[in-house]
Amino acid sequence: MTPTHQKFLTALIARECGQVLEADSGYASDARLAPVAQQFGHDDINHLIQHIMTTRAPEAVRAVVEAIVTNETCFFRNGAPFRHFSETALPALLAARAETRTLRIWSAAASTGQEAYSLAMLLADRKAALSGWRVQLLATDISESALAHARAGEYSQFEVQRGLPIRHLVAHFKQAGDRWRIKSDLRKTVRFEQFNLLDDPSHIGCFDVIFCRNVLSYFDQDRRKTVLDSVARQLNPDGYLYLGDKETAAGAAIDFVADPTTRGLFQPREAPPGQALAS
Repeated sequence: MTPTHQKFLTALIARECGQVLEADSGYASDARLAPVAQQFGHDDINHLIQHIMTTRAPEAVRAVVEAIVTNETCFFRNGAPFRHFSETALPALLAARAETRTLRIWSAAASTGQEAYSLAMLLADRKAALSGWRVQLLATDISESALAHARAGEYSQFEVQRGLPIRHLVAHFKQAGDRWRIKSDLRKTVRFEQFNLLDDPSHIGCFDVIFCRNVLSYFDQDRRKTVLDSVARQLNPDGYLYLGDKETAAGAAIDFVADPTTRGLFQPREAPPGQALAS
């Protein structure tokens, strides 16, 4: 890819989804965009980028963004946040929401769905305690192809071997050849929607738990603050915000307290009267 086209691609991706391409990402970009160039009838990637520069064709732009955005994920990634959710956050929220019996969870930048389904499995473990509750688990991502994968709930042997405990595999999956598909009763507990984190999320309402992990690090400083602020505004005052292990809520418009027991976990500093922050 020529320097001119690489510069245009970097600006395009930043504008469309906020992700900042590293200076040495040219080779990876070439590999990801080669099939897109072929899809749109171009001999090489430079012709594809030039076509977009000239026409701003929406379908080509979407295809390029889909190819470039990072979709790295796995079941129960990094473990600790899911243990905290199951052992600490969920019991606390069950007590705090005893009157409304409503629980809302958002898996932002959900990619191909492993994070959202991991949360769904932990909720299934509490099926008896959640009987009669209205539980909403929303998973969003900018990539329609990733969401299609997530909605299908079908994963390779390699994907299920990455972090998925055998008890959850046995309880919630059916094998079909060398593929594993999540059973329909669990798939139905997750709603997948397309959403760009650079957009205003106010229409999706407020949540008791938000997982927005390992995505802020792809944004530049200004966009990182914009996304963090907009996500934080959707968190209830006694809710839990889970970021990536190396990500922080510092600088957000809302003042957060970092949980000393779980890296990447934050709660609003001002909890309602009588509602203690997790420690």
